[in-house]
Amino acid sequence: MVMMDTFIQFTNQSQGRDRIFRATQYACAFVKYLLRNKSARKELLKKLQALESNMSSGRKLFRLGNTVSSVHAARRTMQLSDPVLRFCLTISNLNRALYFICDNVLWARNVGLVHNLDKERWSFNASRLYFFSLVMSLTRDAYVIAQIMVKKTRDRQYQQKAQQHLNEHQDVACVIIPELDAFFFLLYESLKTHPQVVLDTLKNVCDLFIPMDRLGIYQTNAGVVGFCGLMSSLLGILSVLKPGLRMNP
Repeated sequence: MVMMDTFIQFTNQSQGRDRIFRATQYACAFVKYLLRNKSARKELLKKLQALESNMSSGRKLFRLGNTVSSVHAARRTMQLSDPVLRFCLTISNLNRALYFICDNVLWARNVGLVHNLDKERWSFNASRLYFFSLVMSLTRDAYVIAQIMVKKTRDRQYQQKAQQHLNEHQDVACVIIPELDAFFFLLYESLKTHPQVVLDTLKNVCDLFIPMDRLGIYQTNAGVVGFCGLMSSLLGILSVLKPGLRMNP
């Protein structure tokens, strides 16, 4: 009963519906890639292609109001006292707003409301704006992680634990770079109490492969794009189900 109530509450949210559509879309893309050489699965591949296309169209329809939401988010982040967070999040939200404008125009082109539109150019610009938004979000993540690590080094309990770790792994530390071992130990100790930062960083890293592939910055294949999109969608679903795992700001 509790699971059913959670599911109903999740699907009643626009973000929840978008995450489900997105996960389904990229799951179809991933499975299509895995089955691409299976001649006996041609009928299934056609169904997956149709489902992927329908999910993509549905998501574009859901996101018609996201431009306004991103502009409001940018206005809120401009009030942040931390200059680094203010810059990164405001630029990220503004890029997202412009990305959604391009996305809305492409949707209008696909349904026949707009004609004589250079679809490739608009799609390229949308990917570029999405890429810049993710870069700014990852910069914010890196900044937050650095702050947490600095704060952790000042903790007396951590200092004792770090010294104990160094003594227990002294032989290993002599083989590898001691500074690297200390850095990863500090990173682990810092992030294990901040799962929301880990989740947001992983989600943004997975998402980054999508525009990078489209822009030709780091070309992979449809399988990698589908897998990364699916993973980031599942992480997004988790952040919606558990608000405590959402980055703030």
